[in-house]
Amino acid sequence: MIVQNIQDPLSDVLSAIDAQALFSVRFAAGGSWSVAFPPPGYLKFNAIREGGAWLISQGEAPLRIEAGDCLVVSGKAFTLCSDPDVKPMTAAEVFAGGNLDVSVGVGRDFVLLGGSVSLDTVDGSLLTDALPPVMVIDHEETGPIGWLLEQLDMEWNNAAPGARIACNDLLRLVFIHVLRAYMARQTSQHPGWLAGLADARLAPALRAIHADPSRRWTVEALASFAGQSRSGFAERFRTTVGSSPIDYLVGWRMRLAAARLRRGNEPLPRIAQSLGYASDSAFAAGFRRILGESPGRYRALYRDEKRRELVNA
Repeated sequence: MIVQNIQDPLSDVLSAIDAQALFSVRFAAGGSWSVAFPPPGYLKFNAIREGGAWLISQGEAPLRIEAGDCLVVSGKAFTLCSDPDVKPMTAAEVFAGGNLDVSVGVGRDFVLLGGSVSLDTVDGSLLTDALPPVMVIDHEETGPIGWLLEQLDMEWNNAAPGARIACNDLLRLVFIHVLRAYMARQTSQHPGWLAGLADARLAPALRAIHADPSRRWTVEALASFAGQSRSGFAERFRTTVGSSPIDYLVGWRMRLAAARLRRGNEPLPRIAQSLGYASDSAFAAGFRRILGESPGRYRALYRDEKRRELVNA
């Protein structure tokens, strides 16, 4: 069985959740120091450029991070420090005033470039749920990231025309390479679609789903991409991705539908037909099961919320 125009699920998901990397600060520290960061409302991304520090997150032993390492945090408080015994100051104190180039302590023993990855407020959980709350990519895993970080340093330091946009674009590339490095790990991973893409058996089936989400896929057809029996494939998929193959297919269809409902004015029947539903009622029932609302009400509620945001802005 051959599926034409195989797509890239990682690109599909990052596009669907409108992932945008935004370069924010350069942070330097020296001597004895400690800074406590609150749980981010989005993905926090840090690249260590000089020196080293201790990373402390609740429930985990202190972890040493060094120059070249990358740190991604979603939904969990963490502390960076020179010594775990130093009493931390809050990040709000350090970054008061909106300064983009801050330092604490004495000297510059430690330097990081910090940014965030903004996500669609509705579908961003597609990525955050697929990642561990705190993820460190060791400098030995990063491959071409080192060169990209050097360019990021250069753009930050020379303040040339377009530097801000260049920094954001470079950070986006760094983030994609970090995700690739995470997927390439051979150790046990956080269950989710990223883990599925990292599995050589499951990745072809996921690519097939994303290439043609409107197709009436069966577990048998998807199992053929993995070279496994129906039962063996279904069990491997559920254990690795966290859902059955058909539930993943339906969930992805509804994520695509929800994004189109939020961002455009397409008629509901056209959306339903493009995603493989022969009737509007079947589409509406599936949408309600996944999103908790009918498609029409979902669109209306989202537009009402956006109007309130504009009024209160």
